[in-house]
Amino acid sequence: MKFTETKLKGCFILEPKIIGDERGSFMESFNEKTFAEGVGQQVHFVQDNQSFSTKGVLRGLHYQTGEHAQAKLVRVLNGEVLDVAVDLRPNSPTYGQYETALLTGDNQIQFYIPRGFAHGFLVLSETATFFYKCDNFYNAASEGGVFFNDPTLTIDWTFPIEEMIISEKDQQLPTLENAKKVW
Repeated sequence: MKFTETKLKGCFILEPKIIGDERGSFMESFNEKTFAEGVGQQVHFVQDNQSFSTKGVLRGLHYQTGEHAQAKLVRVLNGEVLDVAVDLRPNSPTYGQYETALLTGDNQIQFYIPRGFAHGFLVLSETATFFYKCDNFYNAASEGGVFFNDPTLTIDWTFPIEEMIISEKDQQLPTLENAKKVW
């Protein structure tokens, strides 16, 4: 597995070694020891989640605050998504900046998003199955979010906004300036 840290300290792109032959392919998607060595810290995942969405669905930008903050290891099982992480760590030199990753069922790239980040994704293919591990349990009272089209973030979603399918809840999220503080 190849680990590449992004411009946002602590966010990593993971590229697995895929072994293929006439039978198909095999890859190791997670190994606790290799992962800890690759990101430079021990992370204990406690929950797996999976979603299925159609083209144009945007989910996010979400996060958990305080003691319920979550790190995520995300990947796409089939389809294609544009995955986005936004740095919300108040003392970070990259606060308010974002990083994107194109995750597909073919490339099997994974994106590690540590605690202190908002996270979201947009489905670019006809359908996509999105899978992610969390290092903390979800807590509704600690949920926060940032409006996906916040003008201070200037995220390039590479997709026409008028064609996006966005939940009413996500359309009502506050701007970065008015969002709940992560810590």
